[in-house]
Amino acid sequence: MLIIQEGAQEAQEILEETISEERTLSIYQLIMDGGLGGQIIIALLFVLLIVALYIYFERYFAIKAASKVDKNFMNQIKDNIMNGNIDAAKVLCASNPKPAARLIEKGISRIGKPLEDINTAIENAGKLEIYKLERNVPVLATIAGAAPMIGFLGTVIGMIIAIHEIANSGGQIDIKMLSDGLYTAMTTTVAGLIVGIIAYVAYNHLVVRTNKIVYEMEAKSVEFLDLLNEPV
Repeated sequence: MLIIQEGAQEAQEILEETISEERTLSIYQLIMDGGLGGQIIIALLFVLLIVALYIYFERYFAIKAASKVDKNFMNQIKDNIMNGNIDAAKVLCASNPKPAARLIEKGISRIGKPLEDINTAIENAGKLEIYKLERNVPVLATIAGAAPMIGFLGTVIGMIIAIHEIANSGGQIDIKMLSDGLYTAMTTTVAGLIVGIIAYVAYNHLVVRTNKIVYEMEAKSVEFLDLLNEPV
């Protein structure tokens, strides 16, 4: 009985050690156990994540700065134009480095020409401002679509490794032998989805913020053209 109790106690200790080891398994260990192929894909996904975060924060602060427009700006422009102070209106636009102000400045520089020409000039300037606001934003959309596919590529590589190990095992399947392939398959898939989700959310948030500024630019342009149409 003593021998059986000692054996049971030893088995319990081994089981507790095994459970403890499983609980302390870290992300770093998962990546390192995934083999060279998995490590390369994880590294690539990490680079894409850094690029996505950099683009998001750089564009976020740029768009945030561009969205801050003085509420009295159009009233001051209207007063200057109605009083014939065209130069003062241009100076006011130049001192306000915002997309809407640059559109109005372009329109002011065309005062005296047909209204259609002024409208065309403002539209062309607006396209340029939108291009500036959306700079590098399409890269986020590319990362959002490419990251999960890269993760799935790691899944395929991991399954190929696992199948190769099974084929070379001679019928003796050992789960430990398959761990490298399974780790590669699972970790790369999770990493790809995480990067893709972050990039997708960041892209849509920037699109919403950009569209808001575009609507404000259109509103200011229409207000300026209505000002030119007012009877003197």
